[in-house]
Amino acid sequence: MTKFLFFIDSLSTWVGKAFAWLILVLTLGISYEVLVRYALRAPTTWAFDMSYIMYGSMFLMAGAYALSRNGHVRADVVYRLWKPRTQAMMDLVLYFLFFLPAVAAWIYAGWAYAKFSIQFREVSIFSPAGVPVFPLKALITATGVLLLLQGIAEIIRCVICIREGAWPQRLHDVEETESLIIKEHMQKQAEDARVEPGHKGTGV
Repeated sequence: MTKFLFFIDSLSTWVGKAFAWLILVLTLGISYEVLVRYALRAPTTWAFDMSYIMYGSMFLMAGAYALSRNGHVRADVVYRLWKPRTQAMMDLVLYFLFFLPAVAAWIYAGWAYAKFSIQFREVSIFSPAGVPVFPLKALITATGVLLLLQGIAEIIRCVICIREGAWPQRLHDVEETESLIIKEHMQKQAEDARVEPGHKGTGV
């Protein structure tokens, strides 16, 4: 079960980090637009469309990644005072009451919305460049599927916590622990390397 949870975590992480590179594309595109608009007096026809498509893509595809890192905003003034088992019970109820219905509606509505856009090869109406927007709308359904997968992983975590009384580890917790162990090991090796020549000199 742990491998399954870590697999979903790693999938959400990979997608989130892959789409995070769009910030570089967005930065370069906007910088280019500022240069040609104010220095050369020749603004582009695609910069506005590119900016909201890039930003929208990052925003959409970061949802499952944030959920895998337990990074979504929550009002935890009272929540953090509860025992892990109570937290898990509350999360489990909320996942079934709100999360799963909302994600199901997201996938259903998003699929119809994206399908219509793809069929007509929809382009932007905000500029004469005719920038395609149907790929962005196709991401709506992909986002819903990724959120559903990560939500299933979170529900499983809630069940495990209710049974065992403690939250199971997340992938990034394991990665951070491994990083700390490696760091401590390297520090110990460095200390041993510094101490060893001193011992040899004393022995002579």
